[in-house]
Amino acid sequence: MRGNPAGRAGNTFLSSRTVPLGLRSFPAVSYHLSASGMTTASRNAARRPLRPDRKTTMPYASFPRAARPLSAAVAVATAVLLAGCAVGPDYHRPDTSIPAAFKEAPAGWKVAQPADRTDRGAWWSVYDDPQLASLMDQLNTSNQTVAQYAAAYRQARALVTEARAAYFPTVGFTGSGTRSRSAVSAAAASSGSNGGPIGTNYSLGLDASWEPDLWGKVSRTVSAQRAGEAAAAADLANARLSAQATLAQTYYQLRTADLLQKLLDDTVKSYEQSLKLTENQYAQGVAARADVIQAQTQLQSAQASAIDNGVARAQYEHAIATLVGQPASTFSLPPAPLTAVPPVTPVDVPSTLLERRPDIAGAERRAAAANEQIGVAIAAFFPTLTLSASGGFQSSVWSQLFTLPARFWTVGPQLAATLFDAGLRAAQTEAARATYDQDVATYRQTVLSAFQDVEDNLASQRILAQEVDVQRQAVDSAEHALAIVTNQYKAGTVAYLNVLTAQTTAFTAQQKLATIAGQRMVSSVGLVKALGGGWNVSEMARENGGMAAPAPVPAAGAATPAAAAPLAQK
Repeated sequence: MRGNPAGRAGNTFLSSRTVPLGLRSFPAVSYHLSASGMTTASRNAARRPLRPDRKTTMPYASFPRAARPLSAAVAVATAVLLAGCAVGPDYHRPDTSIPAAFKEAPAGWKVAQPADRTDRGAWWSVYDDPQLASLMDQLNTSNQTVAQYAAAYRQARALVTEARAAYFPTVGFTGSGTRSRSAVSAAAASSGSNGGPIGTNYSLGLDASWEPDLWGKVSRTVSAQRAGEAAAAADLANARLSAQATLAQTYYQLRTADLLQKLLDDTVKSYEQSLKLTENQYAQGVAARADVIQAQTQLQSAQASAIDNGVARAQYEHAIATLVGQPASTFSLPPAPLTAVPPVTPVDVPSTLLERRPDIAGAERRAAAANEQIGVAIAAFFPTLTLSASGGFQSSVWSQLFTLPARFWTVGPQLAATLFDAGLRAAQTEAARATYDQDVATYRQTVLSAFQDVEDNLASQRILAQEVDVQRQAVDSAEHALAIVTNQYKAGTVAYLNVLTAQTTAFTAQQKLATIAGQRMVSSVGLVKALGGGWNVSEMARENGGMAAPAPVPAAGAATPAAAAPLAQK
């Protein structure tokens, strides 16, 4: 801040127009003026008497010297009182349509009770699979996508500290020591002078400045950054949950491929026996050569399917390696056919989904941050007050630097306002409002997508549970029919084409049953993810920016229902 010399009055301005807080348009023509009142003192200024004719224009000329600190204190107190004012709209969580119940929940589906909300550890523990748990541990320490979001959260946390720094004064230190010689005139040079006198100057000083938060610009900025920090925490939790769910789904797809591989291997063995049977029948003259060729074709087709299934399994294994942060070239999982069945997942009422999905919480906090930025934009229409002070010692002789005559100081306020900017601030305010509207729409769309996600997975669980029962019956019927036709063929009462048809029907039914079993597990994980994976908005405040989720707070009894927890604190 630049201050006026002692004895020089600062400029003042009066505006005939005021700017209402709620208006979106502002004066098109105005001026930029600043008003400052500085009190300065130095060794020379202390010895120079004041000019009587300028006494009335000095900022402090009408006050005795003892009253000047009081006037400065009044100015500071006024600034502090005004700092409680914050312009801009207050934030309210956007309204959204919430159904009373989930439509696709099957009859008799378990409704979540308070005890179901008690933390039982990692959500994947309900599947009771040690191999999956081990992979999850690796993911929680080595997944690079989660690492990116963890770094983004730490960045958002640092931005809060950066914004809070504006509440406090800035203090600086200066120190210099110079030695110089001035130029001489042409006349002096012609007379033989080698140059002007050599001068030395030493200076040490401190300076401080503070801009009171008169219109809430700083507080709005801090609130926006805090909301951004909470949004980043929710994003990190969502990244963890998404990576974990993707790992679990890919893992069960791999185990389904193992189950199909076992089925194909058994089928190949069965077809090999059928080929031997037809060859014996052909050797005895009971079967035709065409039966042998058909048996060979069926066997070779099953062998090709087994090879193709191996390609899919390898791709699942490579995907898991990437998720757990390992090179695909050095990662492998031993085969283990799928045997798991989906656990019962309690479903809460739809309203609690707003507190249990990190993507919803993150979208809501972004809307809150955008609302605060509207206040920041509106605050730009109002004047800014800066309180500055500096002081120190200055002398041409080092031994006299820290003496009273060498001291100097400057203190005083400065008021500045921009009254003409060709619509810049109005455009910035309108842009801030548009950003808020955009974030509100994003929040509402996220809520709608979340309900769709839950309904999709509930429908999948319900329909697949019905389908697997019917498919088991189909497998039993197909295997029974195959046994009958095989005995008939051995007896020579039916052609081998009947055996081929029965074998194909049985294999297709078994393959379909294995596929449905895998789909049920993938859908079960999808439902857990859609319900938030046990996450709650309270975890945003406990986020530490690490790869793994923060440790849960131990509770003596059942956890409080999520609906009772506030979505976020401003």
